[in-house]
Formats: sequence, structure tokens, C-alpha cells
Amino acid sequence: MAWIKVVEPEQATGELKTQYDAAVDRAGKVFNILKVQSLNPLALEASMQMYHATMYGPSGLSRAEREMMATVVSWANRCFY
Repeated sequence: MAWIKVVEPEQATGELKTQYDAAVDRAGKVFNILKVQSLNPLALEASMQMYHATMYGPSGLSRAEREMMATVVSWANRCFY
């Protein structure tokens, strides 16, 4: 398994803390998928903007269909989290 340096939530400051606080507000915790981007808070912010546009923006797919597609892709990639 690869090892990636991350900033844990209790160590976060500035923009990263803002992003982590928003994650806790949304999901109750900071998932690892966000932590692996913690060394570059601007990239994390851009990633979250893309996620929100993809999952909540205008689309011919329902929210449930989008979640189902994300789940299937994660399963196909053997990415279980």
C-alpha cells in the first residue's frame, strides 16, 4: 500500500481548515479522499468545486443515478471507502 503524507484535521490551518470544516459539516468527518489532497488546499478546493458541479449541477441524470454511477466506478476500480 502506498504512503502519502497528509495533514490531519487537528493540524489544519488557514484554507485547509476551512475545507476540512466544510467536510465535517457535510459528512461528519474528513474522508481520506480529501486528506490526500491536503498538501495543496487550492487543488482540494478546485476538486470539491468539480465534485459539486458534477453531483449537484444541471444534468439529465438524477442525484440517485449520479451516486449509483460513482458507486459502480469505485467498485470497478476496487476503491472501497
